Amino acid sequence: MEGVSYQRFPRVKIREMRDDYMKFELRDTDASMANALRRVMIAEVPTIAIDLVEIEVNSSVLNDEFIAHRLGLIPLTSDKAMGMRFSRDCDACDGDGQCDYCSVEFHLHARCIVDQTMDVTSKDLLNPDFGVRPVEYPDAPGEHASDNNNKGIIIVKLRRGQELRLRAIARKGIAKDHAKWSPAATVTFMYEPEIHINQDLMETLSLEEKRALIDSSPTKVFELDETTGQVEVVDPEAYTYDDEVIKKAEAMGKPGLVEIYAKEDSFTFTVETTGAIKASQLVFNAIEILKQKLDAVRLSEDTVETDDFGELGAHMRGG
Repeated sequence: MEGVSYQRFPRVKIREMRDDYMKFELRDTDASMANALRRVMIAEVPTIAIDLVEIEVNSSVLNDEFIAHRLGLIPLTSDKAMGMRFSRDCDACDGDGQCDYCSVEFHLHARCIVDQTMDVTSKDLLNPDFGVRPVEYPDAPGEHASDNNNKGIIIVKLRRGQELRLRAIARKGIAKDHAKWSPAATVTFMYEPEIHINQDLMETLSLEEKRALIDSSPTKVFELDETTGQVEVVDPEAYTYDDEVIKKAEAMGKPGLVEIYAKEDSFTFTVETTGAIKASQLVFNAIEILKQKLDAVRLSEDTVETDDFGELGAHMRGG
């Protein structure tokens, strides 16, 4: 209908945020936008990962291809990825992918000279660019990655006399090309549930029936207030859309006792990263990339509309 605008202004509310975890609400939009944001976070936010390995010496028990594959899966800090060039588009090296604008070089040299088994880890990957380095993880829950007991990600184990020497080139990429470039461990969203309890019907139940109704839910969504005897909603987000409470109410002969609806314009996102970039940066980068994609669609639509004008369109294009 002409003159009617369907423009929306989505709102974001952050609930919890850590370096590798973020939980937020996305409101005043629809499922298509929420799913587009999720897919961009998973597959289209660029990171840096090892893409080329030149092995000079390898006398370990693992073959060259196995080691190269393991190196590619080591997450690298990628805060500067958005500012780097894709190797295929880099004019400084003619697409060779081995210049300072589109790549980062690592070196590794390890030789076991003792009788004990030697662990070669991601900490042995040396790089003069401190902005790109292997992600460090704590060895146990509750510890910090900066603790001295962090040993890095094991690449290979060497016995006495064995040696590994190699050169690795890390490049910018996206998970749509290969999963090693994915910055996200998991990204999920769910509709925010809206739960209504018919208190008049609830008063017709005995305490035992109320407890049975509460226990029918696989997750702790409801709770019985022992003082007032009322059933209350304590955690609506714990609801998994299993309909068990509704089925229990119908089995009791009380249809309509509990009504649950999904808010179609409100979503709760959970984002966990691999450590390559912070969770907050992942969300911001994904929004920026989504804006660029929408701008490209808008530009293509304008071009199509111009083409429809025939001679006038040719004149507008300077023809």
